[in-house]
Amino acid sequence: MTEFGEWQYPVTGIRRKIFPPGANIMSMMIELEKEAIGPAHSHPHEQLTFVISGKLEVTLEKDAHIVAAGEQLHIPGDVVHTVKALEDAVVLETFTPLREDLLATITEK
Repeated sequence: MTEFGEWQYPVTGIRRKIFPPGANIMSMMIELEKEAIGPAHSHPHEQLTFVISGKLEVTLEKDAHIVAAGEQLHIPGDVVHTVKALEDAVVLETFTPLREDLLATITEK
């Protein structure tokens, strides 16, 4: 377990930093190496993915979207999605309500 703001390494080529949440909203920064794959998953939370730098291919169900630096993608709750880094990328993801599964990976001081 890590503290808020420390890097976690959930899969090869991807690291994330979870920030302290608000009452009903939270965010995390993700860095992806080129060709890294975020495996298919879904969650009931609404998600915004903002690409700070780089380029991603994000697949929602069966529809692929290319999202580049300065662009944002909305991912509705319960939609199966996956990501592939087309370039090294830095992403800010925002969720509502809180992702208790992610917060459970944090140990507070």
